[in-house]
Amino acid sequence: MRKTIIGLGLLMTGVAASGQSVGSLSADKGRQGVEVSWTGTWATAQELAGEEDMPLTELSNCAVRQVVHVSIGGERLRLRLSNVFGDEAVELRSVYVADAGEGCEIAGSSARYLSFSGKRGVRIEPGETVTSDELLYALRPLQRLSITVNYGGSTPRRATCHRGSRTTSFIMAGESKPRKAFRPTEKVEHWYNIASIEVPTTSGQPCIAVLGNSITDGRGSTTDGQDRWTDVLAEALGGSVGVLNLGIGGNCLVEGGLGQPGVQRFERDILGQAGVTHLVIFEGINDIGGSKSSEEMAHRLIDAYGSLMAMARERGIKVLVGTLTPMGNSFYWSYFHEAARQTVNEWIRALGPDGVIDFDAMMRDADQPTQLRKEWQSDWLHPNAEGYQIMGRGAAEAF
Repeated sequence: MRKTIIGLGLLMTGVAASGQSVGSLSADKGRQGVEVSWTGTWATAQELAGEEDMPLTELSNCAVRQVVHVSIGGERLRLRLSNVFGDEAVELRSVYVADAGEGCEIAGSSARYLSFSGKRGVRIEPGETVTSDELLYALRPLQRLSITVNYGGSTPRRATCHRGSRTTSFIMAGESKPRKAFRPTEKVEHWYNIASIEVPTTSGQPCIAVLGNSITDGRGSTTDGQDRWTDVLAEALGGSVGVLNLGIGGNCLVEGGLGQPGVQRFERDILGQAGVTHLVIFEGINDIGGSKSSEEMAHRLIDAYGSLMAMARERGIKVLVGTLTPMGNSFYWSYFHEAARQTVNEWIRALGPDGVIDFDAMMRDADQPTQLRKEWQSDWLHPNAEGYQIMGRGAAEAF
């Protein structure tokens, strides 16, 4: 596939304006007069936690230590926290970040408290998000960052969260402090309230946002392994390109599924991210698999792709669409569903090499093209960690 970013680590010159057109970005002048703007280095899509996604104890008056894998680095950062689905306010006593160690350990000397309008504590009203003040922090490309949130006495019964974190979050009763041992009473594989991390970059810094479902969210990857296909993509691009994973397990593009459908969350989850220059749309297999009229759904998906592409291009964002991977042998399989997948993929391939990431061609079995290659699948719908390596490295060739 033709490369749309020439050389890893080089900044694109043709998208300088787009860093200012996505979300509510700030721009300032660096110490040497170079214009900088905020760019996402990590993000996750927000959902309403189900009862089974909440810890056994309430978040109120607890500390939650969460680990994320960033893409690009920076000498400053800011964190966005969300209560967009909460029906009550979230009270935070404090939040601090640190270089992550093994398990719940951190490098204590690296810990720094965030502030919000100059204060350590902040209250996030229902339906709102907050962004921290800038923090001086030597964030390295591709590093694992620990975020410790000390909750106050008021939190919603069901939190705004991301269910499929694929990483372990650690919960401790009481308040956590960086220099004291963190003694977890519970472990969960969800993120609560954290939404994105941004770093200042020079104008034109590439940043890829991915709209997807559980295959992008990383089902079948290794818990705490940071080996989703988007993680592999960030590593293949050498930590010089922002990569933002906005996948949700069980998500649909048009209607139904888990979480808000892609067309409904697009404005917040994609256009609301800082500094996006490229969009990858890789979603639709759940729409097809759950449809009763698969032919009609194929055309609805194609219409949705066209609408989202137009919205992104209005913001100066280059769009690539991923072909839908095989579902043979999975619970979604039927001849009608397969025909719909082929219809959608034919339309995607017609976009031309600069607009396509052909995940189907990467992952299908040469002898049984309606199925994933056996050694790269976990349940015949989702890849395994080895399969995600193939997808991430293959996607990097499109950039």
